[in-house]
Parts: sequence; C-alpha cells; structure tokens
Amino acid sequence: MTLLLVGNQGTRSNQGSRSPMTHATAQVTEATTPSKSLRISLWAVQGFMAVVFIGTGLWKLLTPIPELAAMIPWAGQVPAAFLHATGLIDLCGGLGILLPSLTRIKPGLAVLAALGCAALQVSAVVFHLSRGEAANTPFNVLLVALAVFVAWGRRAKAPIPPR
Repeated sequence: MTLLLVGNQGTRSNQGSRSPMTHATAQVTEATTPSKSLRISLWAVQGFMAVVFIGTGLWKLLTPIPELAAMIPWAGQVPAAFLHATGLIDLCGGLGILLPSLTRIKPGLAVLAALGCAALQVSAVVFHLSRGEAANTPFNVLLVALAVFVAWGRRAKAPIPPR
C-alpha cells in the first residue's frame, strides 16, 4: 500500500539522486524481506518440532503399551486406539511441519500442520489438566508457542515459495 501512496511523486533528474519512487520501492522491499535470523530460526524450530513429533509418534506406535505405561501412566489408562491415534497424529504433524517446506511442494501445508500441532498440544494440556497432571504441561505449552511461531512465520513473514 505504501508503494501506491508514493507512486505519483516526481523525480529529481537534474540532481542525480534517486527518485522518491525508487527510494520508496527500496524501503518496501527491505521491509518485506525476512531477516536471515528469522529464516534460520524458522528452519531450526521446524526441524526441532519434526524430530519431537515424529519421534513421539513412532514411540507411541511402535512401543508395546505396557512399556509405555511404565513411563507415562496415562498410556495404560486410555484405550489403545486413542493412544495409537495420538501417535499417528504426532507422526503426521511432524512430517507435515517440515516436508512441505523442505521439498517446496505445497509449502502452505506446513502452516496448516503447525496449526494442527498447536491444536494437538492445546488438547494435551486440557487432557493433562483434567487428570490433575499440571506438572506435565510446560513442554506442551512450549510446543504450542513454537507451532504458532512456525505458522506465523511461514504464513506472514517468511513463506516458502512453491516449486
């Protein structure tokens, strides 16, 4: 919008300086280009979240329920289908938050995966609070914040262009 507002200003061709239009264009371009630190941070968070969610999903899907229940008591107190569904959702979220950006095939799906991961973690917080397990929620809250950061960054600040 700023570019449209300054579009009708004249140039100072006799003074040898950049025109206001060129200067405004440079400012808009600089303001919309994401910083290198933001891009690196987004990739790092996406990689971290992929490792956490894929690892957790595989762990829930491949570890026998009695072994899981020995480590996380709720795993033995819910139906196996519920436990395996959360494992499958974790696995899909971990793949979805990284692969679309990495391959640049439908990279907008990473935003949706990040929002899905955030929703899953909010549900996990509610689940643990309902069971009186508030001590188990800080990591879930951290994952919500990181997922929202990825969704915001890949949607508004540093989107990945598709192939």
